[in-house]
Order: sequence, then structure tokens, then C-alpha cells
Amino acid sequence: MATETDRASAAATDPELACPTSAVVDIVFSRWTTPILWTLHTHGRQRFVELERRIGAITAKVLTQRLRQLERDGMVVRTYHPEVPPRVEYEITDLGRSLAPLFAHLSQWAAANLDRVEQARHAYDGQTP
Repeated sequence: MATETDRASAAATDPELACPTSAVVDIVFSRWTTPILWTLHTHGRQRFVELERRIGAITAKVLTQRLRQLERDGMVVRTYHPEVPPRVEYEITDLGRSLAPLFAHLSQWAAANLDRVEQARHAYDGQTP
């Protein structure tokens, strides 16, 4: 069993262990996680086709993969209804909903700073190597 000293020692040599937010970043900021969680949070329980239609540019394969990962991470719950034809619905969990303040802060940061980011990009791109 790992002791606190073992974990501290590992964190000193492994950057991923040293920064506990890296696991959160992997979960939350994957390319399609935000639009999926936002759609489920905003529109409630959705069938696969409804999610796909609302999100737009996502492929069915990628949506399937992301939904499975979000289900595994506890952010989304999948409900199978054994009807003819079968019906599957997805819903954001309380854990997924708990990310709302984080997304709100990010939205505020984006509104306040994306113009500055764009200016920095233009300045950088205008430099000659």
C-alpha cells in the first residue's frame, strides 16, 4: 500500500502526479466533452440522434466514444429502454452538473480575454522567424 511519502516522492518526479488538475483537464476538456455536457445540461435528457443534431459537427462514431467515456467518468448516465425499437437516452449526472461553475468561470474569462489572445496571435504571426 502506497504511503503519503511514496506519493509525495512520485509526485516530485512525475509531472502528471505533481499537478492534480491534469486528470481533470483530460476528463473535462476533451474536444467534445464541453458541447455534450452543455447540451445535456441545457436541454435535459436526450436521445443519441437529438444530441447529434444539436451538437452539429460531431460524427456518430466520436459522439459514441465520448458518451461512453463520459458515462465511465460518471458525468453522464445512459438509460436503455427495451422497447421496439429500442430507445437509449443520455442525461447529465449531478457530478457532470457540478462542473457548471467551472464552465461559467471559463466563459467569463473567454469574454474578458479572447480579444487579447487574438491580438497576441496576430502579433506573433506577424513576426518573421
